[in-house]
Amino acid sequence: MGPRLLFGTVSDLRRRCDIASVRLTSSEPGYDTGALIPCDDWEPLTAVEAEDLRPDDTTPDQTLVQLVHRQLPNLDPDDLAGRLEAAATLDPLNGGWPTTLLGCTASPGNWTTTTEDSTIGRRIGLHVDNFDRLPYATRHHGRRRLCLNLGPGIRYLLIADRDVQHICRALYDDLDHNYPHTDDVRRYVAVGHHLRCLRIRLEPGDGYIAPTELLPHDGSTMNSAEPSIAAFWLGRQPKAHAPSLPGGTPAPGKAPRRKIPAEP
Repeated sequence: MGPRLLFGTVSDLRRRCDIASVRLTSSEPGYDTGALIPCDDWEPLTAVEAEDLRPDDTTPDQTLVQLVHRQLPNLDPDDLAGRLEAAATLDPLNGGWPTTLLGCTASPGNWTTTTEDSTIGRRIGLHVDNFDRLPYATRHHGRRRLCLNLGPGIRYLLIADRDVQHICRALYDDLDHNYPHTDDVRRYVAVGHHLRCLRIRLEPGDGYIAPTELLPHDGSTMNSAEPSIAAFWLGRQPKAHAPSLPGGTPAPGKAPRRKIPAEP
């Protein structure tokens, strides 16, 4: 299964979302060897591709990607320290999300991907998080993460078009004791499986709620001369069996639209 996004109209999503192929790095400055990054062959989503990203009434809420917006304090564009200070006291969604800040990252402009492994001082490309350390069978129950772009530059959310459970099923026969890892995503591409990457534009104040333990992802500041500061919050511990929201009756060939989940 791939990502499922909550969005209004197909045209709205297509205006802010592109898709590209991916590649593995090899001895490239600033990158971990074998990091998975998007190629420079971005193209707009087709209407069919965009519609395929819409969830239906069987999609678990905790696996959804949701785009959000928060009004930011007035800050000087050059005041990066002020943005970091603002993140520490920001209620990210006015009571609709935990307020304990997970962390912030400041990324220069025009970086293809942004996440760096501080232990090696190199960027790691598309990856899966592992805060909850869940095995294959329950990986989709992991907490989602909220990220807000605090600016001053634009930022992108990068997400692969296959989740890590799909990737592990393609690689392994025995999944009983499998713990999905970023290395699995890299191996999936290395052995010849097809993977593509979505790029969703986030203006300052825009953000996302996403299952980052399930979906290979990263940030990006491509096409922006300005740096971007991103702030992150981790959702509440999930219930053992989170119920899906009821969906409407779909039109033939169409997935029903969903209400926005209240819980992270």
